[in-house]
Amino acid sequence: MPFWSKKKEKVKDPVCGMEVDPGKAAATHDYQSKTYYFCSPSCKSSFVKEPGKYVKGPPAAAGGMSGHH
Repeated sequence: MPFWSKKKEKVKDPVCGMEVDPGKAAATHDYQSKTYYFCSPSCKSSFVKEPGKYVKGPPAAAGGMSGHH
């Protein structure tokens, strides 16, 4: 086993939350300059239809947390 294979980190499928090996992902999709990895084509399809549902945006300005220490 090559030494670099031990360091491969898995990423989380943004749709179902499953851990995915980026090198073996069933599907990928680039969105807002980031590559997302999916466990299946159906998860990718769900993401493509509604990416905002699965991608966390910046924190809302209004709310209980101001961001100050």
